[in-house]
Amino acid sequence: MQIFNEKETIQLLETLTNTPSPSGYTTKIMKLMASMLDDIGVSYVQTNKGALIATVKGKNDDRHRLLTAHTDTLGAMVKEVKSSGRLALSMVGGFRWNAVEGEYCTIHTARGEAIRGTILMHETSVHVYSEMGTLPRDEKHIEVRVDAKTTSAEDTRALGIEVGDFISFDNRFEFTESGFVKSRHLDDKASTTLLIQLLKLIKNESIELPYTTHFYISNNEEIGYGGNASVPEQTVEYIAVDMGAIGDGQQSDEYTVSICAKDSSGPYHYELTRQLVALANANNIEYKLDIYPHYGSDASAAIRAGFDVRHALFGAGIESSHAFERTHVDSLRHTAALLYAYVTSPMIDEED
Repeated sequence: MQIFNEKETIQLLETLTNTPSPSGYTTKIMKLMASMLDDIGVSYVQTNKGALIATVKGKNDDRHRLLTAHTDTLGAMVKEVKSSGRLALSMVGGFRWNAVEGEYCTIHTARGEAIRGTILMHETSVHVYSEMGTLPRDEKHIEVRVDAKTTSAEDTRALGIEVGDFISFDNRFEFTESGFVKSRHLDDKASTTLLIQLLKLIKNESIELPYTTHFYISNNEEIGYGGNASVPEQTVEYIAVDMGAIGDGQQSDEYTVSICAKDSSGPYHYELTRQLVALANANNIEYKLDIYPHYGSDASAAIRAGFDVRHALFGAGIESSHAFERTHVDSLRHTAALLYAYVTSPMIDEED
């Protein structure tokens, strides 16, 4: 049995990252996710907030597991239509303006049109602005240059652009010969891809899971509340499948699965985290344990919302998170292997 299909995984990941879905503007991608679940043949419900919860009934239907990944991404909204015809921005999600400076983008108008633009400093030209290299990258200086003949607010509004319209960033997906995946929004479309692939595997191979397991595709994680509601009451264990953050002082890398012991919300459930480590060791899955000081997940959001669950977090290692993201197919492979090992294993209080 092939747990990880590289070609299918990369193709699906490209499809998902090509689909604009900043938090608050996720209807299109959630319809895409629903169609995928229909194709797989798994039952699901949609929450009032637009998330999807697919369920695979297991041998034990009294104690449930839940896996979650999110389709929503970073993005922006139109804060102001300037007198120049350009656009001031308001951030959606936690990033820094320098991470999107120079990026191509799409303005999604309320009447359904997609208008192209570029995110730039107002003072971009070195031939005009001698201080352009030292000015702060912030909401006062960053703007969108609209790809239309517009020199006034009236011209821009005539295009259908208005305050509150969403703006998505180009993903620039690339899969290199050396096995790297480069794209914006690998957080968390890499994990969403792996959950869909796991569902396909379970259905195609007629795998009976030991426990009824829910696959929660959330759509508001980047703004803090994606998976903190509609958790089935029988849920005992809640796993957030999300990126591992890479940088100075971190163990995570682009080639292994990252298991989080603690983030800004505090420690994850100790015994469940140790079970993940034991599963990795028993199945020759390469992993790194890590602590993410500036990080939160849907699992920690569920804990803050008051759900009585054991919570844990693991996922592929993502370089330059919330900016120019990259991972390696090896990290995706090890994450897929840990997902499979986990959903087919006994709970920690039922082990022999």
